[in-house]
Formats: sequence, C-alpha cells, structure tokens
Amino acid sequence: MNPLRRLAGQTAIYGLSSIVGRLINFLLVPLYTRVFLPGEYGVVTIMYTYVAVLLIVLTYGMETAYFRFAEQNPEQKNKVFSTTLLSVLFTSSLFILVVMLWRQDLATVMRYPDNVEYIVWIGLIIGMDALAAIPFARLRAENKPLRFVVIRLAGIAVNISLVLFFLLLCPWLMENAGDTVRQYVTYIYKPEIGVGYVFIANLIASSVTLLLLSPVMRQVRTKPDPVLLRKMLIYALPLLVAGLAGWVNEALDKLLLKFLLPEETAMSQVGIYGAVYKLAIMMTIFIQAFRFAAEPFFFAQAKQKDAKQTYAQVMNYFVIACLTIFLGITLFIDVVKHFIGPQYHEGLIVVPILLLANLFLGIYFNLSIWYKLTGKTYYGAWFSVIGAVVTILLNLWWIPIVGYYGSAWATLICYFSLAMLSYLFGQKHYRIPYQLIRNLLMISFAILIFLISFFTAGIPTTLMYVVHLFLLGLFLMVSIATDSSLRTGIKSFMRF
Repeated sequence: MNPLRRLAGQTAIYGLSSIVGRLINFLLVPLYTRVFLPGEYGVVTIMYTYVAVLLIVLTYGMETAYFRFAEQNPEQKNKVFSTTLLSVLFTSSLFILVVMLWRQDLATVMRYPDNVEYIVWIGLIIGMDALAAIPFARLRAENKPLRFVVIRLAGIAVNISLVLFFLLLCPWLMENAGDTVRQYVTYIYKPEIGVGYVFIANLIASSVTLLLLSPVMRQVRTKPDPVLLRKMLIYALPLLVAGLAGWVNEALDKLLLKFLLPEETAMSQVGIYGAVYKLAIMMTIFIQAFRFAAEPFFFAQAKQKDAKQTYAQVMNYFVIACLTIFLGITLFIDVVKHFIGPQYHEGLIVVPILLLANLFLGIYFNLSIWYKLTGKTYYGAWFSVIGAVVTILLNLWWIPIVGYYGSAWATLICYFSLAMLSYLFGQKHYRIPYQLIRNLLMISFAILIFLISFFTAGIPTTLMYVVHLFLLGLFLMVSIATDSSLRTGIKSFMRF
C-alpha cells in the first residue's frame, strides 16, 4: 500500500492548491454572475476557452515528454530539463511577438475589434503560463509538492485579491470615499474596463508566479540538445494532437454556442452554460489534483513488478471518489445552486450530465497510461481526434435544436467513447486487470441513487436532506462492502 498511500498523499497536497484556487474562483462566480450580465460573463468564458487551447499548443506535450525522458535517463535529467525549458521559452516568446504585431487583426477575427487590449492581455497570460508549466513539471518530477503548492497558492492569492480590489473595493470607494481618495482611485480604476479587470488580475498573477519560479528556471545548466529535442518532439507531438482534440471535446462547445445560436441570445447562453459548468468544480478539482500526482507516479511505478495491479487498484479508488463527488453535488443541488445568480439557474439541468462527463474524462486519463508507457502516443492522438469528430458533429446537430443541453450530452457521449476505446485497445497492447464490470455497476448504482432522489422532491426540505444524506452513505457502504482491497486500503490509511 505504500505507493498508493504516497499517491493519495501527493494528490491531497497538489489538491490543496487546486482546491483553494478553484474553490476561491468558484466562490467568485456569485460575484461575477451578479456584477456582470450573462452576456458579459460570456466574454470571460469565451476568452478562457481560447486560453485553454493555446496553452495546449504552446506546451505541445512537453510536460509528459519531460517526465518520460527524465525517468528513462536519470543521469541526464538536467539536460532534459534544459532542452525542454529552452524549447518552450522560444515558442512562447515567438507567440507573444505574433500577438503583439497582429493584435488588431486578431481582435477583429475574434469579434472584439473595440477591445484590442483583451487580446494583448490574454496573449501575455498564455505565453507566461506556458513557460511556467515546465518548472512546475520539474517540481512534480522531483517530488516537491509543497513548493509547487506554495507557488501556485501565491499566484492564486494575487489573482483573487486583485479581482476583489477592482470589482468590489474600487467601485465602493468611488461611491463612498471622499474626493481625495476618489481622485487617487481614478488613476488606477476605469469603470469602462469592466470584465477586462478579470484579465488584468490574471496577468499580474501570472507574472508573480513566473517570478517565483525563476530559481527553478535558473537551474538550466546546459544548452538544448538538438538530438534529444527531436526525440522528445516525436514523442510529444501526438500528445499535442491529443491535447488539441481534447480541447475540442472540452471547450469547443462554448465557441459553437456563440456562433450557432442567434446573435441576440448567444452570449447569454454561453454565460449560463459557463456558470453552471462551474458547479462541477469539485469533480474538476479532484481530477486535476489526481493528474498532477498520478502522471509522475505512473511512470515511476512502471518499474515495479506489481505495477499493473497497482494501476487497477488506483482505477477502483478513483471511480469511487468521483462517484461520491457526483452524488454529493447532485443530491444537494438545491444548496449548490445558490453559488450562481438566479438568472443562471435555468441551466442546472445539465449539471449531472457534465459531472458524469468529467467522470469518464478522468477514467480516460487513468486508462491512457498504457500508450504513454509503451511510447505509442499516436493512439492517444487518434482517440482524441475521434472524440473531437463526435463532439463537433453532435454539437452542430444539437446546438441549433436544444442549445447548451445538446452540448452537455455531446460532452458525455464523447468522453464515454474515449474511455471505451482506450480500454479496448489498451487491453491488447498493455493488459491491465481493470475491474470493468464492477466499475460499470458502481456507476450504474450511483446513477440509480440520483434518479431515486427525484422521488423526494415533495417532502419537507430538512427531511429531504436527511434522506439524501442516507442515500450518499448507502453508496459508500456498498462501495466498501463489495471491495476487499478498498477495505484493506482504508484500514491501512487509518493506521497511517
């Protein structure tokens, strides 16, 4: 159990920064959805959709390549790090230069011709965050989660503090402070910037994060190795394709909503969909924290004789944890919904669908270890491309008919398909004894409990919550009772 205990411990530590950051950002959603109209919040949703895809492009799979080559060649870890960092530094700098030179054209194409500054701010954020990904990866590879967390939390603290400063404190001072204070505030605060302050806060926070990572970046001791870089790119580029296709699966629906729905309602629908998407935050946080800890863990564990059994156990625990989160949110959605403004509540119907979609995305990540360990990363590219085609076709078909409801279902179908494809091919090339039937039964049991909860709608609220808490406890008891390894694991963790 020691490897699993270490994985759980590091997941918890990495999760601290993810939980705090995502939770605080989640707690800002009530602010955003009350300060901004749905159409204005739609701008934030769309711009960060672009951020997501461009970060994938500018890191081009080099994080995973760094883990693999550093693990395979321990005596050349510094050379691998130097080659990776300098490569990403070059491409990120080139990207920022292109954005600066063609900012007006880009703003026009993206339908923000009057807000060129958005393009500049977002371009700088993307370039710096892409560069920061490599020193963060080194901290993960060197098992320094505490340092990783401290730096991440520092950036988060700066970001959130500035958002509150610009969106709450400055407007309050403009209305309530004396003339002298208001005069000083006008030097740094312009109400017409509006949602732009979300990007300004992020830009400053990204700068602070990069500054804090500079000691790690200064560990570059050698020049980039062209031969090594070529090998890393061959390994990484299929992951870039997979990442881009994954972005299509995860985020393209928001852009399609903008362009496929009538212009007078599109941004409002994007804003509503983006807000309710945030209600799946705990599932997203857990998956992100798990990924931070699991990727270097999986590569390190591959040398052990019982590695495949460990991977199967990890999958069991992962599924149970995600299903617990699924039930925790859906059974108490009447409480969770108050984190977004009332005008966004019409989108709550898609929250269970999005939670299940994220569950299968996490399962797919677990399953993807086979093609990363065997070096057959092109399978990941093909799977993701297939998923992207499914996502695009279903969104093009369903968005004009049912709007974001169709987008949610398309996301679920896509991630379920990816998980099944990876499982089927993985069992041929790198057989891992996953308990497929059991995990599918547990997923079905959780969905059944969710459906049963609908019959409690007419009873008093307090009693309803008691029943829902009982249903959640029932799921956990059945999960533990039907899995001896889980019982053993819990006892081991309790003794630890």
